[in-house]
Amino acid sequence: MNGRLAIRILVIVIILLIAHFQYRLWLGDASLSQIIEFRDRLEALSKDAQEKKDRNAGLYAEVVDLRKGLETIEERARYDLGMIKENETFFQVLETHD
Repeated sequence: MNGRLAIRILVIVIILLIAHFQYRLWLGDASLSQIIEFRDRLEALSKDAQEKKDRNAGLYAEVVDLRKGLETIEERARYDLGMIKENETFFQVLETHD
């Protein structure tokens, strides 16, 4: 009889452990539904971050283009029109041919 009682207790313990682990798997912390929810949220955040990186890259390229454009305009104003900046000293070098 002691052998049968021990086996029944062991079976009950195993069933309780299985029930406990099934509960944790489906409803507890880090359950499958939470993992799926976190994965979806991570995917959405990653997509949002990539969109913002792309937007920032576009804005950076636009800033570079604008700076280069201003430099080009300034260069043409200096060489073609002889303009100088405020508080800037202009030196003109005259070449003489002998």
